[in-house]
Amino acid sequence: MSTASNVGLPIFDAAEIRAAVGFEDLVEPVARAFADYSQGLGESPVSVFAPAGRDGDVHVKSAWLPGSPIFVVKVGSWFAERARLTGNGASGMILAFDAQTGDPVALLRDDHHLSDVRTAAAGALATRLLARQNSSTIGVLGTGVQAYLQVLEAAAERPITSVRIWGRRAEPAQRVATALRRRLPGVDVLEVPTAREACAGVDILITATGSTQPLVEPDWLAPGTHVTSIGADDAGKVELAPGCLARADLVVVDSRQLTVLYGDLAYAQHAGVRLKALPTELGDLIAGRTPGRAADEQITVCKLIGLGVQDLAAANTTLERLNSADAPNHSDDSPAPHRQPASAVDLSWR
Repeated sequence: MSTASNVGLPIFDAAEIRAAVGFEDLVEPVARAFADYSQGLGESPVSVFAPAGRDGDVHVKSAWLPGSPIFVVKVGSWFAERARLTGNGASGMILAFDAQTGDPVALLRDDHHLSDVRTAAAGALATRLLARQNSSTIGVLGTGVQAYLQVLEAAAERPITSVRIWGRRAEPAQRVATALRRRLPGVDVLEVPTAREACAGVDILITATGSTQPLVEPDWLAPGTHVTSIGADDAGKVELAPGCLARADLVVVDSRQLTVLYGDLAYAQHAGVRLKALPTELGDLIAGRTPGRAADEQITVCKLIGLGVQDLAAANTTLERLNSADAPNHSDDSPAPHRQPASAVDLSWR
């Protein structure tokens, strides 16, 4: 239940936020935020990354958009000790401020839920705009929450029939595979022993790891593959070998300004790799200002590092829902029908 501090600041806890907002609730708000950002409206500055010792890190993001009643500052963290104690290393909160006065108006203690679902919403948009319409197979590198959520969003956008999952350790891969089988009855979900096997011949490849070395080689990508890469979100991480980006017919990013600073594009740039064309921003695709996939045989890559405008969209939607008498309840964890929105996301398997 929400509480109020001694200065009257409403504080909403993770349980009520999870009950109010799922990733399907954020797809359209996040789309509008991307479109506005790519049009040059508002601000979503470079995130602040603070290494917290050897086994933790902290990211701080912020954003403002015209017409929004609030601006936000988000603190998200990951700590190995928290993962050991709880099974989930991620935590965080979003502080919302009045856009006119700068006064704090609400604290969303979401325990990283809004970061998770706004990232899944961005993945849904990438799949919708870039994956072939007849895409039916997914390869996944990674075994965390995003590996799970990104498969759900893809299954909501395309007629998925099979999923192959790879992780460095067998037990987490088995957990996420079991959760996906429960969530997507009728979809063939397999764990595979190598990253190459997860990539081979799939229509959609999702990379959601914290790798510091490239995991995907360019010759592993079949013609027509769409890749959504979300794991390498700071300067020390990389998932795609530089040749993957050079081979791609279309590279899409959430921010041209920021993506060259972090992860795969920065790694490729430092390696001297040239792309076939300048990256396109996802917001421009959404708004129809630039074209997307032009042919089924094209290889497309969407590299997402995460923007503060996504957090702003998530906070606005959440506060509207929490302050509405008819707010939907997403706390039920019963399986959703195949290709239906995944409102009820059970993450107890983590």
